[in-house]
Amino acid sequence: MIKKSLGLVLASVLTFSIVSPTESYANDISNHQMVTELTYWANKGVILPDAKGNYNPNRKVTRGEFASYIARALDLPLSTKYTFSDLKGASLTREVQNAAGAGILSGYPDGTFRPNDQITRQQMAGMLYNALKYLNVPLEEAPLTFKDNERIYYSFEKGVATSVHYNIIRGSHTDSGVYFNPKDSATIAHAAAFLFRMYHEAEKYNQPDNGNEQPPEEVVKQVFYVGKIENGTVTKNPTMYQTYSDALAALNASSSLNLIYFGNNIIKAPSGLAYAADTSANTTSVYAYNNFVEQISYVTEGRELKYNGTGVNSKGEVYVIVQIGDVVGYAKPTDVSIIPTAAIENRDEYFITDGMLNHRIYNHVQGRSEGFYTVGPAADFMKSGETYYSFDGVHFFNKQMQEVGTYYPYFQFASVRKPSNYTAAELESIIKKELELKEASGASRYANLTKESKLIGLGNYLKEMEEKYSVNALFILATAIHESDYGISAKAKDINNLFGIKVYDHDPLKTGEKYAEPKDSVFAFVNYLLNANYLPQNGDYRNEGAVPGNKTVGVNVNYASDPHWGAKVAGHMYRMDSRNGFKDYEDGQIGMVMALAGSVNTRVEPTTNSAIAYSYDQKRPGQSGEFGYPVIIADKTEAADGYVWYKVYSDATPPYTTSSPQFVWIRSDLINVLN
Repeated sequence: MIKKSLGLVLASVLTFSIVSPTESYANDISNHQMVTELTYWANKGVILPDAKGNYNPNRKVTRGEFASYIARALDLPLSTKYTFSDLKGASLTREVQNAAGAGILSGYPDGTFRPNDQITRQQMAGMLYNALKYLNVPLEEAPLTFKDNERIYYSFEKGVATSVHYNIIRGSHTDSGVYFNPKDSATIAHAAAFLFRMYHEAEKYNQPDNGNEQPPEEVVKQVFYVGKIENGTVTKNPTMYQTYSDALAALNASSSLNLIYFGNNIIKAPSGLAYAADTSANTTSVYAYNNFVEQISYVTEGRELKYNGTGVNSKGEVYVIVQIGDVVGYAKPTDVSIIPTAAIENRDEYFITDGMLNHRIYNHVQGRSEGFYTVGPAADFMKSGETYYSFDGVHFFNKQMQEVGTYYPYFQFASVRKPSNYTAAELESIIKKELELKEASGASRYANLTKESKLIGLGNYLKEMEEKYSVNALFILATAIHESDYGISAKAKDINNLFGIKVYDHDPLKTGEKYAEPKDSVFAFVNYLLNANYLPQNGDYRNEGAVPGNKTVGVNVNYASDPHWGAKVAGHMYRMDSRNGFKDYEDGQIGMVMALAGSVNTRVEPTTNSAIAYSYDQKRPGQSGEFGYPVIIADKTEAADGYVWYKVYSDATPPYTTSSPQFVWIRSDLINVLN
C-alpha cells in the first residue's frame, strides 16, 4: 500500500471542491474540450492564470511549468538537494527543486534544467512515471506497439509504457496505425489531462489509515472437506484435507460424494447457484483469468452469479468459475459460495404484474428477500403468472432453466448521449410530481419530502448539464433519485452528495465526497465520473458503453457493485417518462457496435476515406456474443462504397468539433440493430 498515501500527501490539495467552470473561469476554459481537467486543477491552484485571468489552455507548456504543476499537485516537501545552474532567479525555482528532490525529475548532463524549453510527450511520461513511483503505486507496463516506437528515447521507454498501460498518455489513431509522437510538445490542457489521469490512477491505491499502522490480520488456515447433496439434504463429512487435490481425489474415489468445501463454504458441486460471499470488503471481484488477474467487474455480497465449475490454476490456487452478467470469469473460493441445485429454496426471480416486468431480489448472505423493483413493460413472450430467471436481465429462462426469450429494456440500453425531449421547465415539473407521489405513499421517511428533498430546483441545471456536456438529463435525474432516495439520504442531506460519489462498500458511513450545494455533485457526476471515465471511448478500463447497462455492458459494469443498478435506474426513467407523456421511451433505434473480434472505427463522414473520429476498443465477448457497445441510430445512408452506414450519437466528450462531431458514422455490418 502507499506509504506516501494520497490521504496524507494530497489531503489538503486534492479534496474535491467542485465549482462550475462557467461561474469561475475565463472563456478559454469554460468552452474547452478539456474543461473538466482544467477546471479541476485551476480550482486547486495547480494551474495558475495570467495577469488577465486567462489560463491559455492551448499554449505549449514548458518543462518548468509542468514540473511546478506536479510539485503543487503533490504538495511536495521543500528540497534544496538539487540546484540547477540555469534556475537562478527563475520564478519556478522552488517547485522545480522540490520535484527534483522527490526524484520526479532530473536535469541535463551540463547541470541545467532548461525550464523554458517546451516539454515533450516522452519527458512528460517520464515525470508522471516518477510521480507514481513517489506515491508507491504498484506499476505495470503495456507493450509498446506504436508505429514510431524507434523515436522513443530508451530512458523514457518505461515511463511511456506505464503511461500507456494506465491510459494516462495515449497514442494518436491514424489510418496507417497508432503513433505516440514522443518528441511532440504538449499544451497546458494536455498537461492538465495527463496529471488528472495520473492522480485518479494513484487514487485507486489510496488506503488511508489515519496515520496509524494496523497490526496484520491473523491468518486462519482453511482446510477442505467433502460432502454430498442427496434428496435435497446437504451432508458434510468430518474428515479434513490439507489441499483441494486431496479432497478432489476423495470425491472421485466415491460414488456418493459430490461436494467439496473450503472451510464451511461449498466451492464445488455438480450444479448449482453461486453468490457473492460475506467478505471484509463486502464485495466479490470476478477476474478475467484464473490466476485472479484483470478484474472484469465486482458485485456486492449476497448477489447471485451463475456457477460454471471449479478448478486449480498453475500455482495450485483454487478458483471458482462464475458468470457475471453474460461474461464468464473466475472468483476466489473465499469470495463466493455455492448452493447445489437440489438445495435451492430461494433466489432472484422475475414476474409479471399488469403487463409490467418486476424483479424480486433475494440476498443469500442475509437469507431474506430485499423486495422488488419494476424494470418496465414485459416482453411479448412473457406471461402473467409465470416465473422467470435471468443472470443478466436480458436472457430469460423458465423454471426448468430453458431459455425462453431475449429482451433489452429500452432505457437500460439506450445511449445517454441522446438528449432527453423534456425541457428544463418540464424536468422541474417531473421532480415536483415524483416528490409529491412519494410523499403521498404514506412512508414515514417521505413525510416532508416536498420540502426537504435536495432535488428541488434542479430541473434547469440538469438541462444545462445535458446541453453543455451531452449526458441525458432524465438519466441524471433517475440516477440521483436512485442513489439519494429521492434526495433525502444521509449523504444527500449532510454533504449534498446525490450520487454516492466515493461512498465505498467497505465503509459506507464514513466515506463520501462533500459538496457545497447539490448541483455541485451533479457537475461532479457528469464530468469527473461519466465524461472523464465511463462514457467516452478513450481507452479507460471503465468504458463499457454509454448506457446504464448491466454487468456486461454500460456504466453498471464498473460504477456500481449492485448488478441491478442499471436496471433500477432505467426503471426510474421509464416510470417518470410514462407519467409525463412518453416523450423519450423508444425514441431511437438501439444498435450494438460489435467490437468482439477487434476494434471498430467511427468516421466523421460515411466512408472509410474519412477521418477516424474515435475507435471502439475490442470488447470482452459474453456467452451469448450479443453484447457490443450500445448506440442510438439517428440516420442511415447508402454510400458510394456500396455499404449502408449508420449515423449514431457520438460517445466522445463535448464540446464537439469538425474532427470530433456530435454524430459519427459506422458501417452497418459492424452494428447489430436490436428489435
